[in-house]
Amino acid sequence: MLRGWEKKYSDILKEFTYDEKKDMESAIFLNSILKKSDINEKIMNLVKDKTVLVIGSGPSLSSAIPRLKNYKKSIKIAADSSIKPLVENGIIPDIIVTDLDGDENTIKKIAKTGSIFVVHAHGDNIEKLVFVKKIKNCIGTTQSTPFDKINNFGGFTDGDRGVFLASHYDAKRIILFGMDFGDQIGRFSKTKKSERKIKLMKLKRGKSLLEWLSTITESELFTTSKPIKGFKKISYKELDIIIT
Repeated sequence: MLRGWEKKYSDILKEFTYDEKKDMESAIFLNSILKKSDINEKIMNLVKDKTVLVIGSGPSLSSAIPRLKNYKKSIKIAADSSIKPLVENGIIPDIIVTDLDGDENTIKKIAKTGSIFVVHAHGDNIEKLVFVKKIKNCIGTTQSTPFDKINNFGGFTDGDRGVFLASHYDAKRIILFGMDFGDQIGRFSKTKKSERKIKLMKLKRGKSLLEWLSTITESELFTTSKPIKGFKKISYKELDIIIT
């Protein structure tokens, strides 16, 4: 587990009044249905020393998709809610970071492919975790203490967990797309009006965690989205120089 994560997790529990016991119960259930595998090694082979694109579902995703089509050979890690528009545009992520609350039909479609699912267990999604049995390639994560087949790479929302994942596996460069972390919620996230306030709180927390990660990671960090402290803001025109 990333050094310093315990304090970050404690802060999350307090801010969002989450129940650590429920988080652990969910992780224990996920662990019970996961099969032992070499998927962690597969992720290492995909990510280590590579330029990795991490894709969120912020407002800028629409403009990012045409650019992403140009980087077919680049390793792509996608947050759950971004995968529907990506797949509709012929972009299949190599890794999907999810707590299984995204588009069910798209998840079912990709679950049968070679894409790797990094499924997160938390107190509110235990009933959805049984779907893991239908996923070809899957590992599990928790925000709490890792154990057995359950990992903790750090991160809070699907998007920033993808960045923490890439950093953990020693990506050379991490470039963000559709990761805006602002006061607007992307249309692909399908956030209900009643959930808007909590969603914005989550985005704010996710951004602060990425700013913290930037102070400890050895990966080079870039963003094509809204500025994030510790990440170099680059234009789409600069991408061809960076993405190799």
